[in-house]
Amino acid sequence: MNIDLLIKMSNEITAFFAGESDPEGAARDVANHLRRYWDPRMRAQIIAYCQERQGAGLVDIAKNAVAQLAAQSKASATGAAPPEAAQELGEFSRTPDPADPYGGDAG
Repeated sequence: MNIDLLIKMSNEITAFFAGESDPEGAARDVANHLRRYWDPRMRAQIIAYCQERQGAGLVDIAKNAVAQLAAQSKASATGAAPPEAAQELGEFSRTPDPADPYGGDAG
């Protein structure tokens, strides 16, 4: 997917959540949204972009949200316990299910 579109969508999602809570809570909410509703390939692309380009074009809260996703992704890949924020997310923190051929986001 076009990275410019992912950046735009991330910033729009952030704008919605920024008015709901403090910056830390908003970043957590944005990360939760991206985890729940974005295709795993989209999440991987925005994470890679942030690591390569330091999140150029993303607002600070979106950068923090993507950093949370990256930390959770890294923890999942290594089998380590996820960061505390991921443990608080409830049932959606378990998606996508690696055993689910559709990625767990299909509903």
